[in-house]
Amino acid sequence: MREGLAGCLVGLGLLLATPLDAATTSTFQVSAQIVAGCLVVGGVTSYGVLIFGTQSALSTGILSTSLGGTTVTFQCTPGVTLSMSLDGGQNPASGTRNLKRSDGTQVLAYQLYRDAAYTQALGIGQSVTVSYSDPMAIKLPVYGRTQLSGTLPAGTYSDVVQVTVSW
Repeated sequence: MREGLAGCLVGLGLLLATPLDAATTSTFQVSAQIVAGCLVVGGVTSYGVLIFGTQSALSTGILSTSLGGTTVTFQCTPGVTLSMSLDGGQNPASGTRNLKRSDGTQVLAYQLYRDAAYTQALGIGQSVTVSYSDPMAIKLPVYGRTQLSGTLPAGTYSDVVQVTVSW
């Protein structure tokens, strides 16, 4: 019996001593999925300000301005379609945005546009595509215009408009 056990152990030793056919090279898959998107750069809660300036209560004429102040910039994956929509502000009436005097007794109607020529109005809740040439430095194209009547009481007139940006 010892001879049989010894023979098995020698046979097992020969099996362990012979190299196994193990693969020493192989491959593995590497992939990444890049999704289109945008980044809001600036870290501010306000996308900017429209300031018509200081005028005499007797002034007449049209005032124009563009979105300025501390504005945010968007960076988007090239080819992304960026859109924005603006609500009616805090003082809408009959589909018109209004600046309201600080005591709440008087309003001044104003219009918003998406071009400096004031030909493409930004309707309340209307989604419009934001055109850009540099995907790393996109600013929202918002322009404002109002008509002074010369009969407004003196005071500070203001409004807050909510902007929704999507891509």
